[in-house]
Amino acid sequence: MLSKKMQDALNQQVNAEYFSSYLYLSMAAYFQAENLNGMATWMKKQSQEELMHALKIFDYIDSRGGKVTLTAIDAPETAWKSPLAVFEATCKHEAHVTSLIHNLVNLAKAEKDHATESFLIWFVNEQVEEEDTAQQIVAKLKLVKDAPSGIFLMDRELGMRA
Repeated sequence: MLSKKMQDALNQQVNAEYFSSYLYLSMAAYFQAENLNGMATWMKKQSQEELMHALKIFDYIDSRGGKVTLTAIDAPETAWKSPLAVFEATCKHEAHVTSLIHNLVNLAKAEKDHATESFLIWFVNEQVEEEDTAQQIVAKLKLVKDAPSGIFLMDRELGMRA
């Protein structure tokens, strides 16, 4: 059984994961408007992955006898200066999500909720991957700068995301 404090914190994380999905979908819309369909595809897949994270926590709350409470999702940003700016925003957002996950782990430890702590380790590991991937894309975009051929190649590469 989840404590009320843990249940509320997990519900907040469900909302944060839905916001992440919404943010990445907004980024996909930006890329589509810029005719960068490969980057749009990458962001759509990222959006779907964040939705999966929300549902994973949603199901966990239920499996522990908790009550899922959905709240309003904030509107995401809709415009950026460049593909680099989008992926820098992605890095910043993933670092924020990592801090939220770490706070959940700390709460689970404080609550002596070993099951939730164990459950959250998957998310800790996932965030390492998420941050690393975003940082690698930023590094490549910094190498490319504004070279159209480089942006074209990055668009093509990111569009091949499985």
